[in-house]
Amino acid sequence: MNRRSSRLLTVLALVAALLAGTAPWAAAASAAADKPSVTLSKSQAGTGGSITVKGAGWRPDTLLMMLICGQSSPSRGVIGGTNSCANSEGRAVTTDTKGAFSKSLPVAEPPNPCPCVVHVATVTGQKAQADAVFQVAGHPVKALPKTSGSGQLSMVADTRLDGSSGLLTWFGAPPSRSFTFTVGNVGSTPVKNPIFQVGTSHGVFAPQWEDQQWRGTIKPGQKAQVELPVELSAGAHGDYLVSLKYGGKVLAEQPWGVGRPWGVTLFWILLCIVVPAAVFRIGMAVVDRVRPRDRRSRSRGPRASNGAGGRTVRLPKVRLPQQKPKRPASGEAPAPTTSTTQTTTLPWFTPDTGPTGPERPEAGQLSAPHENSPTTKGNT
Repeated sequence: MNRRSSRLLTVLALVAALLAGTAPWAAAASAAADKPSVTLSKSQAGTGGSITVKGAGWRPDTLLMMLICGQSSPSRGVIGGTNSCANSEGRAVTTDTKGAFSKSLPVAEPPNPCPCVVHVATVTGQKAQADAVFQVAGHPVKALPKTSGSGQLSMVADTRLDGSSGLLTWFGAPPSRSFTFTVGNVGSTPVKNPIFQVGTSHGVFAPQWEDQQWRGTIKPGQKAQVELPVELSAGAHGDYLVSLKYGGKVLAEQPWGVGRPWGVTLFWILLCIVVPAAVFRIGMAVVDRVRPRDRRSRSRGPRASNGAGGRTVRLPKVRLPQQKPKRPASGEAPAPTTSTTQTTTLPWFTPDTGPTGPERPEAGQLSAPHENSPTTKGNT
């Protein structure tokens, strides 16, 4: 019984030792599997060719960007940021449900000399990247810049964007801010004139990195406040993200909401109203200048107009019958003549000598003619 128990204890001890020995290996294997990796079908190729890029260990269903970058190494990353990469020949790829992908990438010369890498990074979501060494055949090679000792900078305080937009920005001028942050030297040697990389991104696009050097020295254990200018393109508006990178590592990110330049919209609205109105007035002036004029109106000169088509209306003359003087009978003296001229009046204004009554006007009263008046007949 004692032998059996001792054997059982020995077996249990061996099993425990095996489990203890394999646990670290299993943890390392799982950590290595979770880390993104990139492999290439060729380590060297010339411009115009293509290579196959394969990846594993990425997040499932994630959009990635593949670029060939110069002045880079897997240990130091892309020193010049995406400005050192052949952005026009980049390719996008989406990982599968297992976090793997395979995509063909055309070979192009980056703007900076080699050593070169194939840089793969996430576009959205949590930041992740991986580099693989690659040599562009025929492209110049130059040594990487030396690092400033063993000094290391880390972010001490939160970042902020100082400044405001002016009137010119409202009319489309480039928005600008001052990116302020505080870093500390956690290394053993001082850092002199460090070079930071400031990148701005909009939407799903990758950041556009720009190298900016800060003048000064940060001794070990000290901290310093750094201010770097940030400027967007003219007419930029929307949600932007300002990122800070040092030594190939992203130290901080700061969102930046840029308002729309409404002054530009107002300018185009006014332009669409003023220009057609000016063209219309010029056209009317030209038409009035070249249209033919009436020669008869210019030869006769101005004439009176009654307002109806510019014509003069003349009424016809009406001749009224005149009563001949009666000849005196024989033996009667002629009627005396007077020097006064008798004024002839219209028939309907002569005094009525007919009998008076309730339906007839009194004698001597003037009245206007009407339809049944006998004086209106024969004189129309």
